[in-house]
Amino acid sequence: MSSLSHARPRHSFQTDDPALWPVAEKVRAGERLNFDDGLALYRSGDILAVGWLANSVRERMHGDIAYFNVNRHINPTNVCVASCRLCAFGRKKGEAGTYTMALEEAWRTAAEGITDAVTEFHIVGGLHPDLPFEYFLDLVRGLKERFPKVHVKAFTMVEVSFLAKRAKLTIAETLLKMKDAGVDSMPGGGAEIFADRIRHIICDHKIDGGEWLETAKLAHRMGFKSNATMLYGHVESDDDRVDHLLRLRAVQDETAGFQTFIPLSFHPDHTALAHIPKSTGMLDIRQIAVGRLLLDNFPHIKSYWQMVTPKLAQISLRFGADDIDGTVIEEKIYHDAGATTPQGMRRADLIRLITEAGRVPFERDTMYRAVTRSEDTFTVSA
Repeated sequence: MSSLSHARPRHSFQTDDPALWPVAEKVRAGERLNFDDGLALYRSGDILAVGWLANSVRERMHGDIAYFNVNRHINPTNVCVASCRLCAFGRKKGEAGTYTMALEEAWRTAAEGITDAVTEFHIVGGLHPDLPFEYFLDLVRGLKERFPKVHVKAFTMVEVSFLAKRAKLTIAETLLKMKDAGVDSMPGGGAEIFADRIRHIICDHKIDGGEWLETAKLAHRMGFKSNATMLYGHVESDDDRVDHLLRLRAVQDETAGFQTFIPLSFHPDHTALAHIPKSTGMLDIRQIAVGRLLLDNFPHIKSYWQMVTPKLAQISLRFGADDIDGTVIEEKIYHDAGATTPQGMRRADLIRLITEAGRVPFERDTMYRAVTRSEDTFTVSA
């Protein structure tokens, strides 16, 4: 039995897992954890001790604050040239169930419920074989013209690479055109798992992990902030997970461009990997905790309530998460894969979830600045 003394006795650390003792000493001292420490966290049977360590870091960084935002997802098309075994969203051109929004339809979708004072449009979609790059630039320009106060977070590293090849542009040229059109920041999707062995199984048609990371580095150097994700709970190992997190941490050391890490639980239904068991709640909260402990240079860890359920999102606020995402309104990608959570949540419900978890709700914009509301509009702190 080991214990670490703190100013408040109720915060003393205890565990019967000796593998966690050196990890706890490092956490207390503010020292960086290494690969073996990450494996110890994944393999420990004492999930409460792992969560306690993550929560101590979370509270050191954010106190009792829990962030959320009022956002809207826009998925302009589900037509995709890739054939990723992990995906239930994408459809081949001509298949049943395909859709592609006309620009006016996309702008109309964005406008629905805009009186909720949405502060962010989150835009991701399929890799369409025919849509020109200009379609996506016009989509963003139209949103900016109609909703100038709303932040546009658009296009994953995978989409950027695909659009660059379609337009015969360099990645830098593509990013510059995105910025000129009004893209403000970038989401973190498409990272999946960086290990080549796993990527060949689950998403062989996407850019490899190295390309994803290099694209992110270039985007950061050009002034974009982005998120980062990891898809877990399929065919990856603990080693693959730790490798993924440490590669993200290394890029963050270099660019400081990642805002938030978002662990994404794999939903196997309606995918080519439907035989894989669904993730457990134990793995979900462990992934949040390990992410907080290994990614010491990431400002925020998000518990994506749409994937882990609102109930687990509440618990995760005591396991290292400081953000539970936003209202979303409609989320298609994970619900096509069998997610049974609501497709949207009211602002008041998010506040209730946070408050009942014993945290203090903090409405943010995409850049984590405070949002102040007045009837159907909002202002953002400087």
